[in-house]
Amino acid sequence: MRKLFLLVIVLFYSCNSNKENAYFEDIKENDVALAPPAPGDWLYDRDEKGQSFEKFMKSKHIIPTKEANIIYLKPIGSFTALQTKQIELTREYLQIYFQLDTKILETASNNIIPDHARRIGREEQEQLLAGYILDSVLKKDKPLNRIAVMGLTELDLFPSSSWNYVFGLASYTQKIGVSSIYRLQDEKLTEANFNLCLSRLLKVSSHELGHMFGLAHCIEANCAMNGTNSIPETDEHSIRLCSNCQKKINSGLKYDNKKRLNELAAYFKRNNLMRELQLMKSDLASTRF
Repeated sequence: MRKLFLLVIVLFYSCNSNKENAYFEDIKENDVALAPPAPGDWLYDRDEKGQSFEKFMKSKHIIPTKEANIIYLKPIGSFTALQTKQIELTREYLQIYFQLDTKILETASNNIIPDHARRIGREEQEQLLAGYILDSVLKKDKPLNRIAVMGLTELDLFPSSSWNYVFGLASYTQKIGVSSIYRLQDEKLTEANFNLCLSRLLKVSSHELGHMFGLAHCIEANCAMNGTNSIPETDEHSIRLCSNCQKKINSGLKYDNKKRLNELAAYFKRNNLMRELQLMKSDLASTRF
């Protein structure tokens, strides 16, 4: 009887494994190859090697535990009502995207950033040093059961004196990151550009958190993990993870792929993100289960 019980367990896990592998093979047909990089694009002057599934599995990446299973967002700055709405929608999206509880921490003032971690940028805009936010703000913030913390700021970010700006920055080892909404909102967030700017924020925030979960830049397909140098390039990139990146992230988070797709589709429909909705519908139509 015991041998029969063990056999049933082995068969159960084998069937589940086959089902998951079939899912990634099914949706692979929806992957879109990256176009050759043009001058100014992220890959034009960068020789990135990519990250195979095997390489990802050999890397050190976080896996949820009972003690670490909540993603936290930390707003930093003074936000308008529309920006606050986008932060809540981002929280909701990330909770579905990673299938992990996601919460918003109390908003911190820009005053926590000292003068030596600020500068005036080339466009006469105030900028905050992204590394300072990681090391001196987010690293010290240790809410209960955190698996990752990402700051969100309404001011522009820069990573070092030699860079003009950066959309976001993340630490693989510390599992902290920061993203800026400054360049995502076409100077000012309004009802008219709300959905476009929301799509950008969802891409950037899921990208930075993807790094925290061990995903490197994707060079295989048009994917949420593509590197980006500009807003036009961000707009061209997909909000969808390619099949290989989905396989990598699912190997640690162990979520139900079809449940996630259905929830993402419902989210995009609720928020009138039709282009993004179609991507989820295509993956759902391709799955055999």
